[in-house]
Amino acid sequence: MSSTTPQETIDAAIRFHGHHCPGLTIGIRAVELARRELGDLDGLDLVAVAETDMCGVDAIQFLTDCTFGKGNFIHRDYGKKAFSFFDRKTGRGFRALLRETGQPLPGDDRLAAIRHFMDLDLDDMFTVTQATCPPPRPAAVLESLPCARCGEMTMESRTRRFAGKTYCIPCFAEIDQKL
Repeated sequence: MSSTTPQETIDAAIRFHGHHCPGLTIGIRAVELARRELGDLDGLDLVAVAETDMCGVDAIQFLTDCTFGKGNFIHRDYGKKAFSFFDRKTGRGFRALLRETGQPLPGDDRLAAIRHFMDLDLDDMFTVTQATCPPPRPAAVLESLPCARCGEMTMESRTRRFAGKTYCIPCFAEIDQKL
């Protein structure tokens, strides 16, 4: 099975990302998998979770309209080529992990690797498991508090308390290193 994404959509994703590469192709195929597993993505309250910061996240953002700013695209810095997709309305979701057996052969050039990923059957490319946890909650908008050291306003959930004062994470790290 080859990619089901129309070429003009792929071309638009390439322009958004800035170049075509194997990583972007992995993201394109992950979105195809999301469509297969969850149906029409436009009708969902879709949330995407990336366990990597590789090029594929740009394809997911472009093709799904999930963004970090809207709080429906979450980055978990685990260094894994894994992506989860959830529908907040129904709670349905799954996790897709790129299979090592789905990787191009060592020494394959960039274009060969792109073709490999575009032509690979999704079941040969990803290991799919059903979600075992609920979808991530929507982003919370919390009060901002001034850092006692630098004075910059910081969302309350991202502050640290020390000796009765409120600090942003960078200032707290500097104080913590001096202890």
